[in-house]
Amino acid sequence: MPSPFRLRLSLLLQSDLMQISVRAFASYREAIGSPRITVTIPDGASPGQVWKTLLSSYPRLRALPQPFAFAVNDEYVASEVPLRPRDELVLVPPVSGGGEYIDLVETPIDINGVLAQVNHAQAGAVVVFLGTVRDNNRGRHVKYLEYEAYQAMARKEMRKVAADVQRQWPLLSIAIVHRLGHLEIGEISVAIAVAAGHRSEAFEAARFAIDTLKHTVPIWKKEVWADGAVWIGSEPTGAGTPS
Repeated sequence: MPSPFRLRLSLLLQSDLMQISVRAFASYREAIGSPRITVTIPDGASPGQVWKTLLSSYPRLRALPQPFAFAVNDEYVASEVPLRPRDELVLVPPVSGGGEYIDLVETPIDINGVLAQVNHAQAGAVVVFLGTVRDNNRGRHVKYLEYEAYQAMARKEMRKVAADVQRQWPLLSIAIVHRLGHLEIGEISVAIAVAAGHRSEAFEAARFAIDTLKHTVPIWKKEVWADGAVWIGSEPTGAGTPS
């Protein structure tokens, strides 16, 4: 019979884990070898974390693009939303007709994953824009940046940007991923990938996408220096910040 200490330790470890059902379609189903599996994950883990766990357990998934989207209990959800015990997580593969991929992440942006989202057999050009954190701005040395977003609205506005781009140019697919949280110098804050039949529309569409995103999507940037910090766009007048 286990000692009371061992029993309490076992119960404690079990309480930090939960089981969910994962449902897979098309190429994901074939790579996993089953349309539905049960996985044990840390309590409150996100769909994005589950995907990384599956990549370790099912090597054939590594050759496939990231999910076009995640769904939980038949509702699309963000990749970082916490899961609950007995949830059903659905992996949604990219559809054959291309389209759009939108995401907000709190971990380094996977450029290869972004490119995989716009992969298209008819693409004659793929343009990628990467916004990176530089070490200076307006004469001040920048230590790091912090990004914050009104996430529900930001995702809606990012989808509007993608839709506007696709209305103006004959694109095959577009992906927009923005990072949130703490970013060090040199890290990627935003990635936009555009696939089109020709380079001219791909270049024009990518530039329009980043210019529009910066003005319409509710994402805010805090610039931190050695002697202070400021939310860009919210500098108080007459406070001695550079103009």
